[in-house]
Amino acid sequence: MRIIGGRARGLNLAPVGDGDAAAHLRPTSDRVREAIFNLLINGKVAQSGDPVTGARVLDLFAGTGALGLEALSRGAAFACFVDDGKVARSLIKRNIALMRAETEAAILPVNATALIPNREAGFDLVFLDPPYGKLLGQAAIASCVAGKWFAPDALIVWEEAAALPAPQGFTLVDQRKYGDTFVTMLRAPL
Repeated sequence: MRIIGGRARGLNLAPVGDGDAAAHLRPTSDRVREAIFNLLINGKVAQSGDPVTGARVLDLFAGTGALGLEALSRGAAFACFVDDGKVARSLIKRNIALMRAETEAAILPVNATALIPNREAGFDLVFLDPPYGKLLGQAAIASCVAGKWFAPDALIVWEEAAALPAPQGFTLVDQRKYGDTFVTMLRAPL
């Protein structure tokens, strides 16, 4: 697993093998991560401006932190990594250090489906990669809405095992399938 593009391009991240079943870690493959960032930078989303450069990024169910770190490498201003798993938080911390991004990142050790109210600015770009098939993505989105974690018109990139409809009030921007992963891009309400 490595950073695909930007200032840290080619940086190898801490190894997890095929994931850690006990910790429910299933890292986004390099291929899927590259496809996501190609869509963000060159796809429909990019037609309304660059959603990565200068963005405040929220990485929910962060796992290894690869998605948020990729965004930092490509010019995001700040990334908050949310994961309640001890193994995941250790990997995220190691990966932030490997990228020397300590001043641009924070780790929030809570469950993404039960977030506390956000007291800072909302996040512009949100990565959502919950354990598949458990409806945790829907619960995390509801938690973010209730806690005011999304900036108006935030872009949400949601990975899941099936194509999912946009939650009420959200707009479906794009949806693609990569192997056993469906990537759904949504816009939060204004």
